[in-house]
Amino acid sequence: MEEWEFPVAYDEDYLPPAGSRYWFPRRETMPAAERDQAILARLQQVCNHAWKHAPFYRRHWEQAGFHPDQLRSLEDFESRVPVVTKADLRASQAQHPPFGDYVCVPDSEIFHVHGTSGTTGRPTAFGISRADWRAIANAHARIMWGMGMRPGDLICIAAVFSLYMGSWGALAGAERLRAKAFPFGAGAPGMSARLVQWLATMKPAAFYGTPSYAIHLAEVAREERLNPRDFGLKCLFFSGEPGASVPGVRDRIEEIYGARVYDCGSMAEMSPFMNVAGSEQSHEGMLCWQDIIYTEVCDPETMLRVPYGQRGTPVYTHLERTSQPMIRLLSGDLTLWTNDETPCGRTYPRLPQGIFGRIDDMFTIRGENIYPSEIDAALNQMADYGGEHRIVITREQAMDELLLRVEPSEGVQAAGAGPLEAFRAEVSHRVQTMLGIRARVELVAPHSIPRTDFKARRVIDDRAVFRTLNQTLQGRP
Repeated sequence: MEEWEFPVAYDEDYLPPAGSRYWFPRRETMPAAERDQAILARLQQVCNHAWKHAPFYRRHWEQAGFHPDQLRSLEDFESRVPVVTKADLRASQAQHPPFGDYVCVPDSEIFHVHGTSGTTGRPTAFGISRADWRAIANAHARIMWGMGMRPGDLICIAAVFSLYMGSWGALAGAERLRAKAFPFGAGAPGMSARLVQWLATMKPAAFYGTPSYAIHLAEVAREERLNPRDFGLKCLFFSGEPGASVPGVRDRIEEIYGARVYDCGSMAEMSPFMNVAGSEQSHEGMLCWQDIIYTEVCDPETMLRVPYGQRGTPVYTHLERTSQPMIRLLSGDLTLWTNDETPCGRTYPRLPQGIFGRIDDMFTIRGENIYPSEIDAALNQMADYGGEHRIVITREQAMDELLLRVEPSEGVQAAGAGPLEAFRAEVSHRVQTMLGIRARVELVAPHSIPRTDFKARRVIDDRAVFRTLNQTLQGRP
């Protein structure tokens, strides 16, 4: 396979021929069985590297009775190598700060430091070597090429430039692609109004951010009397939250901007490779670029790979990273994968519906398992949806209740009580049809729900509040 040595050392001057559909034609179109053999050889190298340099993995594997010498097939890898969780990584970093004892290079070789925000617990620090950062840039450029971006294209990066990995990966990829990098950022007050003016002036070919922010920007553009279609975007690619593979959300953004939408979801520990993304010819869902990050979709109970056509949770392994490699990292997301022919000709497995959401985000109402993305899809398919909503779960009596606070469009709001009631009834009907349960629908004024330029948090679970209040009223601790 093209330039696939370990550690990775790509030719920084390489670019595919201008008319090529593929960055690495052989790697991307080779028979899957042949690629699997190359992946097995790489997994043997990666596991031996980690065994030698990372006490974390050596300890973890010894407890499971695994040694890299036992790795003779992909089945061995999937059945013998235990999964790693985010909790395992946090524990390692707590005991061996700052990067944990799974870092495989000397501290002097760390080139970039990133990490999680730590809003729900101890933050996780990412230490990335210079060689790995070059591999990251190459992987991003390669996948951007697959989405149709080319040298000289202007790529707007509208995401927070902080510890967040996605924005930096998109920037590194744009620079490696020899594109014009337009790192506008996000998060500052008033930035959205300035950004739509810049988009109207610069007319970039591509835009990176979150789906929620793209929808919010369209609202801001209209307030500024601008048409988002006049920005001239050819594609928008997203990560950070589910949505870009949700038909209602994806179709709405494509209609607003007149451009293709690509889902690039992954997880922070694997980023900024954006290991799964669409391609110019097959932009719905995601491709699993198996020679960058080996992806298994596994049964959440057994952690064994499920057959194609079934649902499971992705488990990821770095194949090009040496400084802080993730080996069988459990994502905690839910997806479905297939291995059908793709319109672009790449012979990778595919996630045709993208990432449904985190298994932890799923909530149960009266015995029904519900993902927030399902409600997003139902609302975004409605012409009179105003762009934001909140999902409130309560337990006022003995049973869980689902309340949706939904913004109607300004047109419906102005039309009066009759159209508003018709819209409310349609929301209730669509949600009940999709979820199989009734939801109480409360309409709120357009633009009354705060927008975000990062990950949208739309679920409010008030059941714990109810339990605490109920215990207090009954005199219990």
